[in-house]
Amino acid sequence: MNVTCKPNSRSVIGRGGEDSDLDRDAARLLSALGREGAYAIDDPLTEDGILVRGGGNGVSLGSGRLPRNAGDALVNRDLAERDHGRRGRLTISQAGLARLRRESAGDAPPHLAQHLDIVGDADRRNGPLRDASESPLAWMARRRDRDGRPLIDAACFEVGERLRRDLTTASLMPRLGADWSGIKVDGGGPRDPSGASDTMLAGRQRVRAALEAVGSDLSGLLIDLCGFLKGLERIEAERRWPARSAKVVAKIALARLAEHYGLEREATGPDRARMRIWRG
Repeated sequence: MNVTCKPNSRSVIGRGGEDSDLDRDAARLLSALGREGAYAIDDPLTEDGILVRGGGNGVSLGSGRLPRNAGDALVNRDLAERDHGRRGRLTISQAGLARLRRESAGDAPPHLAQHLDIVGDADRRNGPLRDASESPLAWMARRRDRDGRPLIDAACFEVGERLRRDLTTASLMPRLGADWSGIKVDGGGPRDPSGASDTMLAGRQRVRAALEAVGSDLSGLLIDLCGFLKGLERIEAERRWPARSAKVVAKIALARLAEHYGLEREATGPDRARMRIWRG
């Protein structure tokens, strides 16, 4: 039996390159439900509306009102699911999360981004991609404590990533495969082989200065955490530390590293400063 599908006049093409058979309201609802702790319930004041709630940590905040058929469209496509409770909460499904990952893939292959948390280095536009879920720093930045705060702040995460980039640039970490990033067929890259050596030496100088500033008692932990990407439980097992102690020591080491790099959680200083002009 041949089946002819009539195209939807309101369909759009997602950023991941796939044909999105969702209208604008359904696409907005899917994006809203993709946030952490978000859900939707039927609007008690109207018969054809749903209310989107978001937040977490026991606090629900209103995120908007959308037509009910947008939720039905997501449920019919297995992109969302309703629970069987009294309020019939609407939440995103695993298929819906996978779809959002594909649509937000950017330069990464869409179906690779569906299963991995693909990111690239901000200072290397055409550099290699990596899976951020393998990074213990990314895990600590996303993990919340009992007060709802991340285990490490943005400054600690940034200095850890900076040390990882310097370790990679300095070629201090062992490679598990071939490195094709230095081969250029278009004439790009350094013409002088010593240019690459200078970059490597500069990276090693930055690593040496950072580890000396942190101290020998914490430098080994930072190499394991930022260089070898060892998880906290593995660090505790290898060093025979008590459970959950690596988290505390890692926060101290990253804070000391942030002090060396001159990064703080919040900007400090006067709101306004006197304008200075240098004349030659």
